[in-house]
Amino acid sequence: MDADKIMKDLQDAVLCYDPGAAVKLTKAAIKAKVPPMDVIEEALVPAIEKVGDKFERMEIFLPDLMLAADAVKSSTELLLPLLPKEGRGIKATVVVATVQGDVHEIGKNIVASMLMARGFNVIDMGVDVKTSDLVETVKNRKARVICASALMSSTLGSQKDIVDYLVAVGERKKVAVLIGGGPTSKDWAKEIGADAWGADANAAVKLTEKYSKAR
Repeated sequence: MDADKIMKDLQDAVLCYDPGAAVKLTKAAIKAKVPPMDVIEEALVPAIEKVGDKFERMEIFLPDLMLAADAVKSSTELLLPLLPKEGRGIKATVVVATVQGDVHEIGKNIVASMLMARGFNVIDMGVDVKTSDLVETVKNRKARVICASALMSSTLGSQKDIVDYLVAVGERKKVAVLIGGGPTSKDWAKEIGADAWGADANAAVKLTEKYSKAR
């Protein structure tokens, strides 16, 4: 199988929501010595962008988006270790987490996968992340952006805690705080002093692109 066909089939695997096929084709691309960044930028990124656009237009449903994100994440995890050290971290470091008290991970996982595909150095801290642990990671890893998800009204306060904690330790001006999740809103972001609110994963990626350059 030649490189062009591998790349096309890999795009199709993501567009068909098939993580297994995506992993198989990524391994084939590696074996064929296709540059890892080419695989990310020319196959994975265009595919996940198309999926995201379809989701925005309500042409597909959340399970489809989740499977596509899983495909991209699995493929990207195979490719990132193969990038030359000087080629890594081309874009900023981003910390992604579901806030303290909240164990929902679907939205957070989709955002993390799409950011990885876009070339960001993503630190996925998982769910129910203590505010102090999150801020400590931001400081130690010199992250430029935090993407904090809250899917429960009862955990919205944890998003505010992140902003307040950053202020308390003198780190607020160094990092952009982006929030998202079902019960959140643009008004809530403004109220707590976050930099921006993303309505969905596509918005989160666009905002991360913007704020990672602005800090």
